[in-house]
Amino acid sequence: MSAQVEGPTSEAPPTDEPARRRGRAGRRFALVVVLVLVVLVAVAGWVAFRAVQATGALMDARAVVSSVESGVDARDADALDAALPAAQDATARARKASSDPVWQVVEHVPWVGDQLRAVSTVSAALDDVTQRALPAVQSVGDLVQGSALRRDDGSIDVAALAGAAPRLSAASSVATAAHSSVAGIDTDALVGPLSGPVRDAEDGLATVASLLAGVDRAAQLVPPMLGADGPRTYLVLALNSAELRSAGGIVGSIIEVKADDGHLSLGRQVSTADLPGLDDSVLPLTAAEKTLYGDRLGRWIQNAVATPEFPRAAELITARWEADVHGTVDGVVATDPVAVQAVLGALGPVEAADGSTLRADSILQLLLRDTYRDAKNGAAADAVFSSVAGSIFGALTGGAGTSQGLVDAISAASGEGRFRVWSAHEDEQSVLGTTELGSAFLSGGHPAAVGVFLNDATEAKLDYYLTSDVAVTCSPDDATAAVAVTLTYDPPKDVTSLPQYVVGARPEAVPAGSLATGVVFYAPVGAPLDAVTQDGVLVAGDAATEAGRNALVATSVLAPGDSTSYAMTVPVHAGAVEVWTTPTVHATGYVRASCATG
Repeated sequence: MSAQVEGPTSEAPPTDEPARRRGRAGRRFALVVVLVLVVLVAVAGWVAFRAVQATGALMDARAVVSSVESGVDARDADALDAALPAAQDATARARKASSDPVWQVVEHVPWVGDQLRAVSTVSAALDDVTQRALPAVQSVGDLVQGSALRRDDGSIDVAALAGAAPRLSAASSVATAAHSSVAGIDTDALVGPLSGPVRDAEDGLATVASLLAGVDRAAQLVPPMLGADGPRTYLVLALNSAELRSAGGIVGSIIEVKADDGHLSLGRQVSTADLPGLDDSVLPLTAAEKTLYGDRLGRWIQNAVATPEFPRAAELITARWEADVHGTVDGVVATDPVAVQAVLGALGPVEAADGSTLRADSILQLLLRDTYRDAKNGAAADAVFSSVAGSIFGALTGGAGTSQGLVDAISAASGEGRFRVWSAHEDEQSVLGTTELGSAFLSGGHPAAVGVFLNDATEAKLDYYLTSDVAVTCSPDDATAAVAVTLTYDPPKDVTSLPQYVVGARPEAVPAGSLATGVVFYAPVGAPLDAVTQDGVLVAGDAATEAGRNALVATSVLAPGDSTSYAMTVPVHAGAVEVWTTPTVHATGYVRASCATG
């Protein structure tokens, strides 16, 4: 019998391989987590380090860029030269610190990325301006400042300005793009310590971009308009603020000025008294123009500036000049006595033809008070005005004053609506029409602006004694605002003893010594105008729609010492209200108010 040897019947004890695998996987996961945490800490530390660098550089940049802004604003080449190197160093450091690869990756992290992108965007924008835009301005600093712009004989070096135009245009484009990039940042998504500086940067870049855009426009427009490409002829309107019109005053006289290669010369001087009223308008008028201003707008050259649309006024005046005085007109310029005062301040005292001295501190009283007190009739007053204009023009073209002073004077006057320019050349007018200088209320791209304009209805010269105060009051919800205009008439006690042409030519309609004023209200484009009040009472005047704006004209009659207030409610646009009004002896032509939304 054979024995069978059996193999082992019991199973081998189980191994711990799966547990070991799980342990190894756990350790790997923990290691990955630790590594990720280490990387995140390192990234956070690096980004924090870079943020500290960028913030420090931006703080440095804010300080020095303010100096740069001041230099550009004042057209001070020396100040710009002094401040620019430090600004370039600070903005370059800020840009470098906020643009490395690690920073750019973290910019995609929610919330944190918003903060980092804001810093890098502001850094890049400021650096672009300091490295690319301002050096171009610096290279033509003497021209921007004006010291190299005016020749010894008083003429303008149009060739030099034209040569600088490409660099100034490039600088303007860089500044505009930089401002746009920062303006696109959602500051509501930023932490408090960052949102304020970003808004400050946006404001500063807006200032620089606006200033460089103005310099760019000047470099493009001034050479051809001053005869770089051939002679030009302009009509300069002397507006008389003693008898108000929407643009600032009735057209008192017209001076023909020739421009050739930067040289200005005086041509014919024509009193508007020599251009009597026509039977029919020199150009066809619209129904709205007739309703708001009457057909006198086109029949009497003095009244052409009753419309707040200066290009339209210039067209009417050009048509009349070419028909009756003859000669081609390349453009029209209008100034009021306050603008003349500013120019005289830049020129310094000027000797008049009669041997007297014209001074900035007394020119308004001479033109708007003393002449009307002393001159027996309108012709005698016109002779005084003509003499004054000729004397000041002679000083201007003779090299008196400084270029920067004159540029500042004209800039300030245009910023108050006291210096207006229209060009008969379409390419030039397309640029002018969008600026304050162009004064195109209806066509210049200002749809949200409100209009309140004054036109004398007394046929007198008493508006020197009228003050106009425009005030804007925001509603509690900031969606609308009340625009109020208060007229106060304070003539001398012996006003009725003044010559009749001063007191008024309509005694049957307006009592002697009283003042009648037509007030024209314009709503923003597309907005209603149904609640205009005078001293709390609803006004019932003549209404029309012009260029998409609802308009209403009312007339006030004030006895000496009287005052009246008109009010209208208007919508707030983009947190602000802008009012265009008639510049008077006492008040500017633009009133702007902020209504904080939200």
